[in-house]
Amino acid sequence: MSFSLIFRIQGFLLIFLGLCMCLPPCIALYYGEHSAMSFCYGIAITILSGICLILTCPSTDRQISHRDGFIIVSLGWVLAAFFGSLPFVFDTTFLTFTDAYFETVSGFTTTGATVLTNIEILPKSILFWRSMIQWLGGMGIILFSIAILPLLGIGGMQLYKAEVPGPVVEKIKPRIAETARSLWKVYIALSLAEVVLLWVAGMNLFDAVCHTFTTMATGGFSTKNKSIESFNNPYIEIIIIVFMFTAGVNFALHYRVFHGKFKSLITDKEFIFYVLFLLTATLLVTASLYSYYGSPADSLRYALFQATSIMTTTGYSTANFELWPLFPKFLLLILMFVGGCAGSTGGGIKCIRILLLMKRCYRELFFMVHPHAVSPVKIGRRSVPENVLRGLTGFVILYLLIFLLGSLAMSLFGLDFMTAVSCVAASLGNIGPGLAGVGPYENFLFIPMLGKWILIVLMLLGRLEIFTLLILFVPEFWKK
Repeated sequence: MSFSLIFRIQGFLLIFLGLCMCLPPCIALYYGEHSAMSFCYGIAITILSGICLILTCPSTDRQISHRDGFIIVSLGWVLAAFFGSLPFVFDTTFLTFTDAYFETVSGFTTTGATVLTNIEILPKSILFWRSMIQWLGGMGIILFSIAILPLLGIGGMQLYKAEVPGPVVEKIKPRIAETARSLWKVYIALSLAEVVLLWVAGMNLFDAVCHTFTTMATGGFSTKNKSIESFNNPYIEIIIIVFMFTAGVNFALHYRVFHGKFKSLITDKEFIFYVLFLLTATLLVTASLYSYYGSPADSLRYALFQATSIMTTTGYSTANFELWPLFPKFLLLILMFVGGCAGSTGGGIKCIRILLLMKRCYRELFFMVHPHAVSPVKIGRRSVPENVLRGLTGFVILYLLIFLLGSLAMSLFGLDFMTAVSCVAASLGNIGPGLAGVGPYENFLFIPMLGKWILIVLMLLGRLEIFTLLILFVPEFWKK
């Protein structure tokens, strides 16, 4: 491993983050807020830290190794959250650094869990930065940065493998930098479309931009205390449903559709599974809410929004689903584990893994009947390699094990069963709100400091697909 190369790349990452931080103080000046200086301090420290890392770490012709990639990505997220929290710290938005770091990690990992009790009294520049870090984290700060790595003479495929979610990395174009730029063009185009539609539907421009940032990132931070329910506008809800659904789809599929390959929508097995699973969950929630709302239209309205929000791991709400009957709440808890598609901005286990795991389980039953048969697991016409199947099985087992251990740890802080379980599921799945004490109308402020750090680790594990972070704790990783 080349630590000089690793920290030099972190320096460029911090400079990029500092430049992104220049937009919120402009918002502060426009609205006449005092928070502009808080951002100026944060910008200065972040950019100077980046410059120091670059100057102290000489350039090298060495390519990024497989192990370098894991360290760069993991360290990049930790540092981005630390320096991204500086405006919150200088503005005294939060009482402690732990709260500021929790909120920032929640933003960059697109989790959407918050420790804020009254969001609407915050300066607009703070709200803007809070939303913007989700948008940056949605596609991945590192993925965005590798578009410029060729300028530094450094290859980026190792970073792409560590950053892009999913069991199989799909390259749209031969060069990794071109792939990164292609994904971001799609991301920006969809974001612009949502801003315009929300603005036309009745949101003011500031709210439209902030909610677009957190919708496309499937993050869920809102500028309102009651999230999307505050607007009470069916048209806004429909637009957000469409873009939450879109953000939960593999962006490589979006790229193909943008280039006229519409047939991909009906040939992509994961996309079909994603649609069918979401529709089934919506119908079940709708049916179970009929007795609660007494209206088929209202039941469908709230069920569709909430099912889409939770399955895509966005975390918006249009109703206090904590008051719903047990059956729809349990369905939402299941959706927290499923998540969106691989290659999307969503979290969770991912639809492709669920689909492959189901196929592998069926194959084991098939082998019991035909023990000598040869039956590869396929997605469409492609056979899935056995090492990929082993990897996804290991991932799911680790995911569930971490969930159980996390729930056990959170129960030590005196939380009730549903609060402990759902706050871990919501953090590990990068969803945000859970049930009971961390429901859509609640927050994470009451959780003790140690509990917040446990949830911070869970958010990072979920965003980095577990293996990227856990592999750093394997002794063999550090051996030559």
